[in-house]
Amino acid sequence: MFGLGYVGTVTAACLAGAGHHVSGVDTNPEKVAMLNGGKSPVLEPGLEDLIRAGLAAGRLGATTDARAAVAGSEISLVCVGTPSRPNGSLDVSHVEHVAGQIGAALAGHQDYHVVVIRSTVLPGTTAERVLPILEAASGRRAGEGFGLSMNPEFLREGSAIDDFHRPSYTLIGELDARSGDAVEQLYESVASPTIRTALATAEMAKYVSNAFHALKVAFANEVGNLAKLHHIDGREVMDIFTRDRQLNISPAYLKPGFAFGGSCLPKDTRALAYRAHELDAESPLLSSIIPSNNAHIRRAIAMVEATGRKRVGVLGLSFKSGTDDVRESPTVPVIETLVGRGYEVTVYDEHVQLGRLVGANKAFLEEEIPHIATLLRPRLEDVVHSSDVIVLANRSPEFKNVPHLLEAGQILIDLTGVVEESAAGRGGYEGIGW
Repeated sequence: MFGLGYVGTVTAACLAGAGHHVSGVDTNPEKVAMLNGGKSPVLEPGLEDLIRAGLAAGRLGATTDARAAVAGSEISLVCVGTPSRPNGSLDVSHVEHVAGQIGAALAGHQDYHVVVIRSTVLPGTTAERVLPILEAASGRRAGEGFGLSMNPEFLREGSAIDDFHRPSYTLIGELDARSGDAVEQLYESVASPTIRTALATAEMAKYVSNAFHALKVAFANEVGNLAKLHHIDGREVMDIFTRDRQLNISPAYLKPGFAFGGSCLPKDTRALAYRAHELDAESPLLSSIIPSNNAHIRRAIAMVEATGRKRVGVLGLSFKSGTDDVRESPTVPVIETLVGRGYEVTVYDEHVQLGRLVGANKAFLEEEIPHIATLLRPRLEDVVHSSDVIVLANRSPEFKNVPHLLEAGQILIDLTGVVEESAAGRGGYEGIGW
């Protein structure tokens, strides 16, 4: 266990408690002495009891000798810090240093060894920075002489031991199946689902988790501030909010795809941000939502422009499938921009028929794209066959069959994930968030 900080010490003690023989490695002799003396280098409820039990059972110890630790083990877990530099970039020098130490030790180590990065590192770090260091220092090839895995931790200070034993899942990013098998065996005693994936996916998942936690704190704080200015208890508001587990606290809306639209989300988000401005309530998070959404619309336009093709078919005009509501549909500015830039655009949406639109819905469409009647086509096939680029703009089940209609050379841009790349037929395929 390289690094006897918070993550390393907790992980070492818990694995020893599960029956593994663990040697903690640290450059700080004081930490090593503390652990060998039954003391924890970090403060965490119940941790010293686990350390003492591991020492008493002969399954836990600590050393400053990296080479000896690697020689006496089958798996090395890297748990050293990855602090921020002054400019916000990530400092992975400690990870790289330990990788060099492990690689040097493996040069004289005949058995297959698995190196597990448990430190939080950005996507690509394990494969692009750690792997070459290990290969150069050891003289071995990854996947043959040693295995490599990314196993991010999800431990909260104050409840880390419980989090270790009862996580939502155990995440294993693997170079190959042999590497993943070794790490999965390490956590046999942990009662949780195991997710095995690519190295970079595991690295990214850890960052997404932390960023989302930070987002939740910032969101709740801005809500509390705005609520207080209205003489409302923000705690009660958020308590009501979190009771909705169908939409608010759930996987709903948390899949990469196209921008939001419709009659509610854009106008209500703008109204709340404007009210915050009126009250001089600093709300940078709320104020950034609409600009972020608009940036996603611009990204979709850029994806079309990058193809270099001029004949574009757009499938899906309403803001979501199964409705004829075009109010603030993100597809509308895409069409409007492309037409204005000289593209030949045709549009199909089985639910949007001009003769049936009424009220605000009809007025919005006529105001935003007054020539919409000339763009709409009655059949999906008409749009596909007359276009070089086909854009899937909502998740209508009908669009799953589009790949089968493509001819060689056509390009499919899927903004919603309604089809899989493997099913993209004879044309090219590109998704917006995958």
